[in-house]
Amino acid sequence: MLPERQPRLPFNLIHQDRTCGARIGTLVTDRGPIRTPVFMPVGTSATVKAVHQRELIRDIDAEIILGNTYHLLLRPGPDLIEEAGGLHGFMAWDRPILTDSGGFQVYSLAERCTITDECVTFRSHLDGSAYTLSPESAVDIQRQLGSDIMMVLDECPAGNVSESYARTANDRTVRWARRCRKRHAETRQLYGHSQQLFAIVQGVVYPSVRRESALRLVDLDFPGYAIGGLSVGEGAPAMYEMVELVCELLPAGKPRYLMGVGTPGNMLEAIRRGIDMFDCVLPTRNARNGRIYTTEGELNIRNARWRDDFSPLDPGLRGYVSRTFTKAYVRHLFQANEILGLQIASLQNLALYAWLMRRAREAIAKNRFPAFMAEAAPRLGRRR
Repeated sequence: MLPERQPRLPFNLIHQDRTCGARIGTLVTDRGPIRTPVFMPVGTSATVKAVHQRELIRDIDAEIILGNTYHLLLRPGPDLIEEAGGLHGFMAWDRPILTDSGGFQVYSLAERCTITDECVTFRSHLDGSAYTLSPESAVDIQRQLGSDIMMVLDECPAGNVSESYARTANDRTVRWARRCRKRHAETRQLYGHSQQLFAIVQGVVYPSVRRESALRLVDLDFPGYAIGGLSVGEGAPAMYEMVELVCELLPAGKPRYLMGVGTPGNMLEAIRRGIDMFDCVLPTRNARNGRIYTTEGELNIRNARWRDDFSPLDPGLRGYVSRTFTKAYVRHLFQANEILGLQIASLQNLALYAWLMRRAREAIAKNRFPAFMAEAAPRLGRRR
């Protein structure tokens, strides 16, 4: 193993809107800077579904994407990925990657999951084979993957658990975070690039548990902090309350990542409260089901109203896909079950999310984010 490079300043806070908590910054990695606020396209199994890597760079200008430890552990396996020179070499992607630890997927997808203070044991949802994931092995696997940002192993309880269990799960999450941090310090990267390790604040919708989680993790001095366990059915008002509470407790000079969120409206609300990073499967998953996000609102491309609409998919965006293909053509592709329809819709949705982040950064720089949000949110949320 190569000695770990001394990491550069991981986050440069450039400006905070004078009228709210929204801020712009730069997250520094060995593989390039990441402008925040940022949306990370989800590449769960070493691919952003229906989108080519070249398109992610050329059409979306994605500065970072996300992979998932759970799915890559099951298939194709970290040893094979290490043979390929790490996840970047395996999937031919030379920009930053963040990998989730897989904790959420263990609890939501795996069969017969058993959690102890030592580790979690589970059976694969693919073939029923048995696996064990501990804080130490979660770090080791992410070392093999070679991601630029690694996540600690956490327990992500269901949104309807009692406050007592939420506190028990959070105690375990904090202990696991300490063990992950220790393992990260004991091990080194394999491919010549430094790897940051972020903690995850848990606590469901209980303010006292969220507060305790944030404060205890801040004491451990991680380079970045995520907020997990939200957007799982608790309702938007409760989610925003938890985001605001946690952001007030996290260090201003470190990045804040809201995991698994969400719609354009969700992201605007979270940016206003101080969130810097997002990931979500919605833009690509909804695209494959025919729901397309545009600058004029959401549309169901399967609806008959688009059958003879020869206007561009989204004239409000400058990209090739948005301006070239008509609504009638894309509807035809979905009606004919053509793969190209899924590709065009996925690119359009990711382009819309990238556009939203750019416009948010521009508005924050001019201290007018609330005005931008008031104009954009109703328009983006319209159903057509």
